[in-house]
Amino acid sequence: MISVHRSESRYRGGDDASGIATRHAFSFGRFYDPDNLRFGPVLACNEERLAPGAGFDEHPHSHTEIVTWVVEGELTHRDSAGHSTLVRAGDLAHLSSAAGVRHVERNDGAGPLTFLQMWLAPREPGGEPSYAVVRGIADSTPYALPAAGAVLRVHRLGTGERAALPDAPRLYLHVVRGRVGLGERRLGPGDAARVAGAVGLEAVGLEEAAPAPEPSGTPAAPAELLVWELAD
Repeated sequence: MISVHRSESRYRGGDDASGIATRHAFSFGRFYDPDNLRFGPVLACNEERLAPGAGFDEHPHSHTEIVTWVVEGELTHRDSAGHSTLVRAGDLAHLSSAAGVRHVERNDGAGPLTFLQMWLAPREPGGEPSYAVVRGIADSTPYALPAAGAVLRVHRLGTGERAALPDAPRLYLHVVRGRVGLGERRLGPGDAARVAGAVGLEAVGLEEAAPAPEPSGTPAAPAELLVWELAD
């Protein structure tokens, strides 16, 4: 079973006046939808765009595995466990909030910041909070999240290139950029697919025109696809 969820169907959140634009894939905050609370352990998949100087002031989390993928710009992270770092485009950050942690997320740079933030429910509550950044994840390299029974992979696909997707009880896919084929389905930027009982599934990069300023014949950048393999 494959269920495709288009970018335009996401809940619009954030605060435009504060330079924060958010698009929620799941029921979130004031956008309550009892039929769209989660997919396996995935609780949230938020597209965030922060203008220079904008950000989220210190706020708490607990019993949540928070994975952040920076698409453009630099994300400043500080938390109550003493971690402070910049997360750049192509980096992955993982905050395990465990029994409780507070953090700040800001765009302290001069340009725009875009990132995708995904929340997963741990199998067991409690523990000590932790934070890690993986710099420049290579294509298809797995990032295991055993606390939530999940593995994340990033696939970058040129036109016609294929990636075999794992046979798993559930897959959650999000297209970061470009266009991707999934069986007979076509997914564009911001689109997602929720897959149950995947067997022998492949993703393929589809041709996308280069941006208008580029000269004719300039190859399009590869599509970028995040794939969560979920145990249950």
